[in-house]
Amino acid sequence: MSTSRFALFVDLENCGAKVATLNSVLEKVKIRGDILLGKVYGYTDQYKDLKEILLSNTFSVVPSLRYGISQKNNADILLVIDALEVAYTNPLIDSFCIVSGDSDYTPLVGRLKSMGKFVLGISRSEVASSIFINACNEFQFLESVKSTSRASRSKKKSAGSDEPLDLAALGKLVESILSEQADEGEMFASELKGVLLRLQPDFNEKTYGCSTFGKLLHKLAEEEKVISVKSDNFNVLVSLNQEEAAPSGKGENQLNQSNWQQAFAEQLQHYKDDGFERINPSILKEDIQASYPDFQERAIGFKRFSDVLKELQKNGILSLESDDQKNLLIRML
Repeated sequence: MSTSRFALFVDLENCGAKVATLNSVLEKVKIRGDILLGKVYGYTDQYKDLKEILLSNTFSVVPSLRYGISQKNNADILLVIDALEVAYTNPLIDSFCIVSGDSDYTPLVGRLKSMGKFVLGISRSEVASSIFINACNEFQFLESVKSTSRASRSKKKSAGSDEPLDLAALGKLVESILSEQADEGEMFASELKGVLLRLQPDFNEKTYGCSTFGKLLHKLAEEEKVISVKSDNFNVLVSLNQEEAAPSGKGENQLNQSNWQQAFAEQLQHYKDDGFERINPSILKEDIQASYPDFQERAIGFKRFSDVLKELQKNGILSLESDDQKNLLIRML
């Protein structure tokens, strides 16, 4: 598996400028390859909480200097100029990630693709243009760019360095990597370790009481049961444990008329905790189906998902709004 080499350009206004969401973007890109260059646009003192993550990931910062009404357009133009300059002058970079959903970037995407570059777009669902979405090689809604583990997000810091992931959190991280990156559901152990080191440069199997990475993988397979490990011509292959991955669809894994509102409320709270104010309804439905694969509107007494949303609004769990194009949006309360 070849490793992509990314240039990452972030419109801070679009991504919400939260540490957790920027970390999630970095994880998503690092799973796919190395970030050789990163740049953020629209930085002001109100984003000072981002200093540590920007410095530790060697981002260049373009400040926001407000003068007149064209300030936002100036930042957009600068991003386009910088991306094209990198595309023409840095042959090492073969992939671009643009964190913005503005349709104004569509010509940039087209030019990058014509040069043989891979373009990954990431944006909040409420501002993502369908034109920009369809232009990219791959597109992810920021709400769906999940951090590899909520537990790893909330790790405490000590003496300037993060505590290592516990075994359960490491299992979640490995599971996320395999879900995103595995070719035909499998990865070589050496490739998996390379991705782990991109995400956690201080990763070391000895932290988990294992002398080799292979022994750590077998420990994960035995204790966390999220992966399977096998040998093939002296190579170690890692894959998701399909037997454990298939939910039963019974009991607490199934929504019914007594528990569905609580499940929706918890999912909406996750978005709110991550700094999102409004989301596209399709994002909510996708995440509910990911947690409850057997979810069906009729099982909880509704014909359409829009009816589910109206009931949640009636009960004060969310608010429904429309954007300028009359698209339905959910506002977190």
